[in-house]
Amino acid sequence: MANITISTEAKTRNWHKTGKQLVPFAYLSPTILLLTVLSLIPIAIVFYYSLMDNVIITRDTPAFVGISNYVDLITDSVFHQALGHTLYLTIISVIAHLILGLSFAMLLNTELISPGMRALFRVVYILPWVFTASIIAILWRLMLNPNGIINFMLISVGLASEQIEWLSSRQLALPAVTFINIWSGYPFYMVSLLAGLQGIPKDLYDAGTIDGANRRQLFQYITLPQLKPIIISLAMLDFIWTMHQFTLIWMTTGGGPIRATEVLSTFTYKLAFSSYKFSMASANAFIILALSIIVALFYVRNQRATDE
Repeated sequence: MANITISTEAKTRNWHKTGKQLVPFAYLSPTILLLTVLSLIPIAIVFYYSLMDNVIITRDTPAFVGISNYVDLITDSVFHQALGHTLYLTIISVIAHLILGLSFAMLLNTELISPGMRALFRVVYILPWVFTASIIAILWRLMLNPNGIINFMLISVGLASEQIEWLSSRQLALPAVTFINIWSGYPFYMVSLLAGLQGIPKDLYDAGTIDGANRRQLFQYITLPQLKPIIISLAMLDFIWTMHQFTLIWMTTGGGPIRATEVLSTFTYKLAFSSYKFSMASANAFIILALSIIVALFYVRNQRATDE
Protein backbone atom coordinates (compact mmCIF):
# COMPACT_ATOMS: atom_id res chain seq x y z
CA MET A 1 0.00 0.00 0.00
CA ALA A 2 2.86 2.34 0.89
CA ASN A 3 4.52 1.62 -2.46
CA ILE A 4 1.32 2.57 -4.28
CA THR A 5 1.13 5.85 -2.33
CA ILE A 6 4.78 6.71 -3.11
CA SER A 7 4.24 5.88 -6.79
CA THR A 8 1.15 8.13 -6.93
CA GLU A 9 3.03 11.01 -5.30
CA ALA A 10 5.92 10.58 -7.75
CA LYS A 11 3.54 10.69 -10.71
CA THR A 12 1.88 13.80 -9.29
CA ARG A 13 5.25 15.53 -8.91
CA ASN A 14 6.17 14.58 -12.47
CA TRP A 15 2.88 15.97 -13.76
CA HIS A 16 3.44 19.23 -11.87
CA LYS A 17 7.00 19.43 -13.19
CA THR A 18 5.84 18.77 -16.75
CA GLY A 19 3.07 21.37 -16.36
CA LYS A 20 5.57 24.02 -15.23
CA GLN A 21 7.79 23.22 -18.21
CA LEU A 22 4.84 23.62 -20.59
CA VAL A 23 3.73 26.98 -19.17
CA PRO A 24 6.20 29.05 -21.29
CA PHE A 25 5.04 27.24 -24.43
CA ALA A 26 1.42 28.01 -23.52
CA TYR A 27 2.27 31.72 -23.42
CA LEU A 28 4.16 31.39 -26.71
CA SER A 29 1.46 29.35 -28.42
CA PRO A 30 -0.34 32.33 -30.07
CA THR A 31 2.94 33.54 -31.56
CA ILE A 32 3.92 30.04 -32.64
CA LEU A 33 0.51 29.58 -34.25
CA LEU A 34 0.82 32.88 -36.14
CA LEU A 35 4.35 32.05 -37.31
CA THR A 36 3.17 28.66 -38.49
CA VAL A 37 0.17 30.01 -40.39
CA LEU A 38 1.83 33.12 -41.81
CA SER A 39 5.40 31.87 -42.38
CA LEU A 40 6.06 28.14 -42.12
CA ILE A 41 3.04 26.93 -44.11
CA PRO A 42 3.54 29.48 -46.96
CA ILE A 43 7.24 28.58 -47.13
CA ALA A 44 6.34 24.88 -47.37
CA ILE A 45 3.78 25.61 -50.11
CA VAL A 46 6.29 27.69 -52.10
CA PHE A 47 8.88 24.93 -51.81
CA TYR A 48 6.29 22.41 -53.01
CA TYR A 49 5.45 24.61 -56.01
CA SER A 50 9.14 24.98 -56.83
CA LEU A 51 9.37 21.20 -57.31
CA MET A 52 6.29 21.07 -59.53
CA ASP A 53 5.20 22.22 -62.96
CA ASN A 54 1.78 23.50 -64.11
CA VAL A 55 0.63 24.96 -60.80
CA ILE A 56 -1.98 27.60 -59.81
CA ILE A 57 -3.17 29.05 -63.17
CA THR A 58 -3.17 26.09 -65.54
CA ARG A 59 -5.46 23.65 -67.26
CA ASP A 60 -2.89 20.87 -67.15
CA THR A 61 -2.36 18.49 -64.28
CA PRO A 62 0.51 19.54 -61.96
CA ALA A 63 3.56 17.34 -62.45
CA PHE A 64 6.52 16.69 -60.19
CA VAL A 65 9.77 17.83 -61.88
CA GLY A 66 12.20 17.79 -58.96
CA ILE A 67 15.02 20.33 -59.12
CA SER A 68 14.64 21.05 -62.84
CA ASN A 69 13.15 24.49 -62.08
CA TYR A 70 16.24 25.34 -60.05
CA VAL A 71 18.52 24.09 -62.82
CA ASP A 72 16.66 26.16 -65.40
CA LEU A 73 16.97 29.25 -63.21
CA ILE A 74 20.65 28.80 -62.45
CA THR A 75 21.42 28.46 -66.16
CA ASP A 76 19.20 31.41 -67.14
CA SER A 77 21.09 34.54 -68.22
CA VAL A 78 18.34 36.83 -66.89
CA PHE A 79 18.71 35.23 -63.46
CA HIS A 80 22.47 35.84 -63.58
CA GLN A 81 21.81 39.46 -64.49
CA ALA A 82 19.26 39.89 -61.69
CA LEU A 83 21.60 38.24 -59.18
CA GLY A 84 24.46 40.53 -60.21
CA HIS A 85 22.28 43.62 -59.88
CA THR A 86 21.02 42.43 -56.48
CA LEU A 87 24.56 41.95 -55.17
CA TYR A 88 25.60 45.33 -56.61
CA LEU A 89 22.67 47.09 -54.94
CA THR A 90 23.10 45.23 -51.66
CA ILE A 91 26.87 45.47 -51.19
CA ILE A 92 27.18 49.13 -52.18
CA SER A 93 24.13 50.07 -50.10
CA VAL A 94 25.42 48.30 -46.98
CA ILE A 95 28.86 49.92 -47.26
CA ALA A 96 27.43 53.39 -47.95
CA HIS A 97 24.86 53.04 -45.17
CA LEU A 98 27.65 52.21 -42.72
CA ILE A 99 29.89 55.09 -43.79
CA LEU A 100 27.10 57.69 -43.82
CA GLY A 101 25.42 56.39 -40.68
CA LEU A 102 28.67 56.34 -38.69
CA SER A 103 29.72 59.77 -39.98
CA PHE A 104 26.43 61.43 -39.09
CA ALA A 105 26.25 59.61 -35.74
CA MET A 106 29.70 60.90 -34.78
CA LEU A 107 28.69 64.39 -35.92
CA LEU A 108 25.59 64.28 -33.72
CA ASN A 109 27.60 62.89 -30.81
CA THR A 110 30.34 65.52 -30.85
CA GLU A 111 30.39 68.40 -28.39
CA LEU A 112 31.81 70.79 -30.97
CA ILE A 113 28.25 71.55 -32.14
CA SER A 114 25.75 73.31 -29.91
CA PRO A 115 22.80 71.28 -28.54
CA GLY A 116 20.35 73.32 -30.63
CA MET A 117 22.21 72.59 -33.86
CA ARG A 118 22.48 68.90 -32.96
CA ALA A 119 18.71 68.75 -32.45
CA LEU A 120 18.18 70.42 -35.84
CA PHE A 121 20.58 68.02 -37.56
CA ARG A 122 18.81 65.05 -35.93
CA VAL A 123 15.53 66.14 -37.49
CA VAL A 124 17.10 66.71 -40.93
CA TYR A 125 19.13 63.50 -41.00
CA ILE A 126 16.29 61.27 -39.87
CA LEU A 127 13.77 62.59 -42.43
CA PRO A 128 14.42 59.83 -45.02
CA TRP A 129 13.39 57.25 -42.41
CA VAL A 130 10.01 58.94 -41.93
CA PHE A 131 8.82 58.33 -45.50
CA THR A 132 7.58 55.00 -46.82
CA ALA A 133 9.27 53.36 -49.80
CA SER A 134 6.43 54.33 -52.13
CA ILE A 135 6.65 58.02 -51.14
CA ILE A 136 10.43 57.97 -51.54
CA ALA A 137 10.09 56.42 -55.00
CA ILE A 138 7.58 59.05 -56.13
CA LEU A 139 9.66 61.94 -54.77
CA TRP A 140 12.86 60.79 -56.44
CA ARG A 141 11.10 60.02 -59.71
CA LEU A 142 9.94 63.62 -59.79
CA MET A 143 13.37 64.98 -58.86
CA LEU A 144 15.25 62.75 -61.32
CA ASN A 145 12.84 63.45 -64.15
CA PRO A 146 14.58 65.03 -67.18
CA ASN A 147 12.65 68.22 -66.35
CA GLY A 148 13.12 67.78 -62.59
CA ILE A 149 15.00 69.83 -60.06
CA ILE A 150 18.18 67.71 -60.16
CA ASN A 151 18.80 68.40 -63.84
CA PHE A 152 17.81 72.04 -63.37
CA MET A 153 20.41 72.50 -60.63
CA LEU A 154 23.15 70.66 -62.55
CA ILE A 155 22.55 72.72 -65.68
CA SER A 156 22.34 75.94 -63.66
CA VAL A 157 25.78 75.45 -62.07
CA GLY A 158 27.32 74.20 -65.30
CA LEU A 159 27.86 70.58 -64.25
CA ALA A 160 25.63 69.33 -67.09
CA SER A 161 25.04 70.69 -70.58
CA GLU A 162 21.79 68.83 -71.24
CA GLN A 163 19.02 66.99 -69.47
CA ILE A 164 20.07 63.59 -68.12
CA GLU A 165 17.80 60.55 -68.26
CA TRP A 166 18.67 59.25 -64.80
CA LEU A 167 16.11 56.44 -64.59
CA SER A 168 15.80 55.73 -68.32
CA SER A 169 19.48 55.21 -69.09
CA ARG A 170 20.85 51.68 -68.98
CA GLN A 171 24.15 53.06 -67.64
CA LEU A 172 22.71 55.36 -64.97
CA ALA A 173 19.50 53.63 -63.82
CA LEU A 174 21.09 51.11 -61.44
CA PRO A 175 23.47 53.63 -59.79
CA ALA A 176 20.54 56.06 -59.46
CA VAL A 177 18.32 53.45 -57.78
CA THR A 178 21.22 52.45 -55.53
CA PHE A 179 21.70 56.08 -54.52
CA ILE A 180 17.99 56.37 -53.65
CA ASN A 181 18.20 53.21 -51.54
CA ILE A 182 21.28 54.57 -49.77
CA TRP A 183 19.53 57.86 -49.03
CA SER A 184 16.47 56.12 -47.63
CA GLY A 185 18.35 53.62 -45.45
CA TYR A 186 21.22 55.40 -43.70
CA PRO A 187 19.10 56.84 -40.80
CA PHE A 188 18.67 53.32 -39.38
CA TYR A 189 22.45 53.04 -39.06
CA MET A 190 22.75 56.59 -37.75
CA VAL A 191 20.26 56.10 -34.92
CA SER A 192 21.67 52.72 -33.89
CA LEU A 193 25.31 53.83 -34.01
CA LEU A 194 24.49 57.07 -32.18
CA ALA A 195 23.03 55.02 -29.34
CA GLY A 196 26.17 52.89 -29.37
CA LEU A 197 28.44 55.95 -29.28
CA GLN A 198 26.57 57.42 -26.35
CA GLY A 199 27.01 54.14 -24.50
CA ILE A 200 30.82 54.15 -24.72
CA PRO A 201 32.32 55.21 -21.34
CA LYS A 202 34.20 58.52 -21.52
CA ASP A 203 36.82 57.06 -19.20
CA LEU A 204 38.16 55.06 -22.13
CA TYR A 205 38.75 58.21 -24.17
CA ASP A 206 40.28 60.00 -21.17
CA ALA A 207 42.67 57.11 -20.59
CA GLY A 208 43.61 57.02 -24.26
CA THR A 209 44.24 60.77 -24.32
CA ILE A 210 46.46 60.53 -21.25
CA ASP A 211 48.44 57.77 -22.99
CA GLY A 212 49.05 60.16 -25.90
CA ALA A 213 46.58 58.79 -28.48
CA ASN A 214 45.38 61.18 -31.17
CA ARG A 215 41.82 61.32 -32.58
CA ARG A 216 42.49 58.76 -35.29
CA GLN A 217 43.93 56.31 -32.76
CA LEU A 218 41.02 56.90 -30.36
CA PHE A 219 38.62 56.12 -33.20
CA GLN A 220 40.57 53.06 -34.35
CA TYR A 221 41.29 51.46 -30.98
CA ILE A 222 38.31 52.56 -28.86
CA THR A 223 35.33 53.64 -30.97
CA LEU A 224 35.40 50.93 -33.64
CA PRO A 225 35.99 47.98 -31.24
CA GLN A 226 33.16 49.19 -29.01
CA LEU A 227 30.81 49.55 -31.99
CA LYS A 228 31.86 46.31 -33.71
CA PRO A 229 28.95 44.14 -32.43
CA ILE A 230 26.43 46.80 -33.48
CA ILE A 231 28.05 47.27 -36.90
CA ILE A 232 28.06 43.54 -37.65
CA SER A 233 24.41 43.17 -36.62
CA LEU A 234 23.34 46.20 -38.67
CA ALA A 235 25.26 45.06 -41.74
CA MET A 236 23.76 41.57 -41.68
CA LEU A 237 20.20 42.83 -41.18
CA ASP A 238 20.68 45.46 -43.88
CA PHE A 239 22.05 42.82 -46.27
CA ILE A 240 18.92 40.70 -45.81
CA TRP A 241 16.53 43.66 -46.12
CA THR A 242 18.22 45.10 -49.22
CA MET A 243 18.22 41.72 -50.95
CA HIS A 244 14.42 41.76 -50.62
CA GLN A 245 14.05 45.35 -51.83
CA PHE A 246 11.12 45.48 -54.23
CA THR A 247 8.87 48.52 -53.76
CA LEU A 248 11.56 51.13 -54.35
CA ILE A 249 12.82 49.51 -57.55
CA TRP A 250 9.41 48.60 -58.89
CA MET A 251 8.03 52.10 -58.43
CA THR A 252 11.07 53.88 -59.90
CA THR A 253 12.18 51.75 -62.86
CA GLY A 254 10.12 48.54 -62.76
CA GLY A 255 13.34 46.61 -63.36
CA GLY A 256 14.05 48.50 -66.57
CA PRO A 257 15.14 49.91 -68.86
CA ILE A 258 15.77 46.61 -70.66
CA ARG A 259 16.43 44.83 -67.32
CA ALA A 260 19.13 47.35 -66.34
CA THR A 261 17.76 47.40 -62.78
CA GLU A 262 16.29 43.90 -62.69
CA VAL A 263 16.87 42.34 -59.27
CA LEU A 264 15.80 39.00 -57.84
CA SER A 265 12.61 40.40 -56.27
CA THR A 266 11.36 42.06 -59.48
CA PHE A 267 12.43 39.01 -61.49
CA THR A 268 10.33 36.82 -59.20
CA TYR A 269 7.32 39.11 -59.56
CA LYS A 270 7.56 39.13 -63.37
CA LEU A 271 7.92 35.36 -63.51
CA ALA A 272 4.76 34.93 -61.47
CA PHE A 273 2.44 37.70 -62.64
CA SER A 274 3.72 38.57 -66.11
CA SER A 275 4.83 35.20 -67.47
CA TYR A 276 2.59 33.12 -65.14
CA LYS A 277 5.51 30.77 -64.46
CA PHE A 278 4.59 30.21 -60.85
CA SER A 279 6.85 27.20 -60.45
CA MET A 280 9.89 29.14 -61.64
CA ALA A 281 8.89 32.10 -59.49
CA SER A 282 8.61 29.81 -56.45
CA ALA A 283 12.06 28.37 -57.14
CA ASN A 284 13.49 31.87 -57.47
CA ALA A 285 11.81 32.94 -54.24
CA PHE A 286 13.25 29.94 -52.46
CA ILE A 287 16.74 30.80 -53.74
CA ILE A 288 16.33 34.29 -52.24
CA LEU A 289 15.21 32.67 -48.99
CA ALA A 290 18.25 30.37 -48.99
CA LEU A 291 20.62 33.31 -49.48
CA SER A 292 18.89 35.20 -46.67
CA ILE A 293 19.07 32.18 -44.36
CA ILE A 294 22.84 31.94 -44.89
CA VAL A 295 23.28 35.55 -43.78
CA ALA A 296 20.75 35.06 -40.96
CA LEU A 297 22.79 32.15 -39.59
CA PHE A 298 25.85 34.39 -39.38
CA TYR A 299 23.69 37.01 -37.66
CA VAL A 300 22.42 34.53 -35.04
CA ARG A 301 25.94 33.23 -34.51
CA ASN A 302 27.22 36.77 -33.98
CA GLN A 303 24.41 37.54 -31.54
CA ARG A 304 25.22 34.45 -29.49
CA ALA A 305 28.92 35.36 -29.41
CA THR A 306 28.01 38.89 -28.30
CA ASP A 307 25.75 37.61 -25.52
CA GLU A 308 28.48 35.29 -24.25
